[in-house]
Amino acid sequence: MKEQISCDLVILGGGPAGMTAAVYAAQANLHTVLLDTAVTGGLVNSTHTVKNFPSQKEIHGITLMEKMRDQVDALDVPVEEVCDIEQLDLSGETKIIETDECIYHARSVILGTGRKPAPFYLDEECEEIHYCAVCDGSPYKGKRVLVVGGGNSAFDEGLYLHQLGVSHLTLVEEMDRFFAAPATRDQLCSQENVTAMTSTRVCGLTMEEGRLTGVRLSCEDGEKTIPVDGIFVFMGQIPSNEIFKDQIALDDQGYIPSTPHMETNLPGVFSAGDINAKTFRQITTAMSDGTIAALSAQRYLNPR
Repeated sequence: MKEQISCDLVILGGGPAGMTAAVYAAQANLHTVLLDTAVTGGLVNSTHTVKNFPSQKEIHGITLMEKMRDQVDALDVPVEEVCDIEQLDLSGETKIIETDECIYHARSVILGTGRKPAPFYLDEECEEIHYCAVCDGSPYKGKRVLVVGGGNSAFDEGLYLHQLGVSHLTLVEEMDRFFAAPATRDQLCSQENVTAMTSTRVCGLTMEEGRLTGVRLSCEDGEKTIPVDGIFVFMGQIPSNEIFKDQIALDDQGYIPSTPHMETNLPGVFSAGDINAKTFRQITTAMSDGTIAALSAQRYLNPR
């Protein structure tokens, strides 16, 4: 028999938006629970260095998220990580969230599920394909790696892999130019053991005894094969909306078109952070959304 828990607010997602919402909700004396299907921190955990967070000239993403989690814990907000949300019903006055351990009955919900890396377009089984250099880069010291993508994430993670001591790094972008900030791009491309190529697409893998040995590249001057031991994919993110996509109004890309008060189309259900349809997605904008969502939930629960 699963434990039945009644509360004022359930926050789904423990990234910057969700944890900021938890801080504000707790300070408003709302009985709040935070649920995350992974671990708290979201995509920031995979960011090697954050250089645009006010008050911190430079800080590791995991360290920043640990500091935020410490504040949530200090406010005694219950946090359930790596939980499997089996059922979700947001339609009624009381919202029902069933995990593998508990059934929560909440008067309001904040959706802060964020985004996740877009999957690699090759449909081939390969254990050496990764989406997080911070998480999976260490075994590739002294080895050859391929980075797929031409934006800031690809170059930032490429710099991290280079600092780890990979023997050679090849970065490929399908479009005819890179989209990363010029300073970051120049820093990586100036390294002797780095090759950066535009108008290039990965069209296949070469394997030996179940291990990756190389990739086939389609370039402007034809097709060629280069040796690589690992692939790191940074092709953008897609919204993490699977658990509520049939209940909440979404835009054509799968994001939530919330109001300025972070309201969704369902009463008592708010959204915050990268799951929202918006122009800019930064740690600070996610925190702003989380603040507004928590204050809006407080007003919904305790109307003046």
